[in-house]
Amino acid sequence: MNVVLFFCEHAQTRSDGKLNVDGIYNELYAAGFPAKQAHLVLAGIVEWDRHIQGSQPFTIHILDPDEQSIFTIEGHSEIDARSNDRPPARTHLIFPLENLVFTDPGQYRVRMEVVNTQFFGSSLYLLHSSP
Repeated sequence: MNVVLFFCEHAQTRSDGKLNVDGIYNELYAAGFPAKQAHLVLAGIVEWDRHIQGSQPFTIHILDPDEQSIFTIEGHSEIDARSNDRPPARTHLIFPLENLVFTDPGQYRVRMEVVNTQFFGSSLYLLHSSP
């Protein structure tokens, strides 16, 4: 199973099934902390192993620099059976986040728990802006 997760400005699944992603974030700047980000999107793709089928629950945590969860998403994905002559099943993840509060500067990570496994996405770094 493969999982890719990242923070971005906008994401959507197109009518042809492709995932469009705009403005992937690496860092954000704030004059002070706690800092609030009005809007960002957590997006990604899960490519499922062929033996995994049916409803699969997952949990996603956004972790602060102390590895404490500041936000949690719980959901599930319906996985259809795939023969070897087709690509593995994929799930597009698109979660708009509004008014997310970052308590301290530092590295914020994304951890997804699915099928008894943990996956980590790209980090988002919150930094003090220059005066």
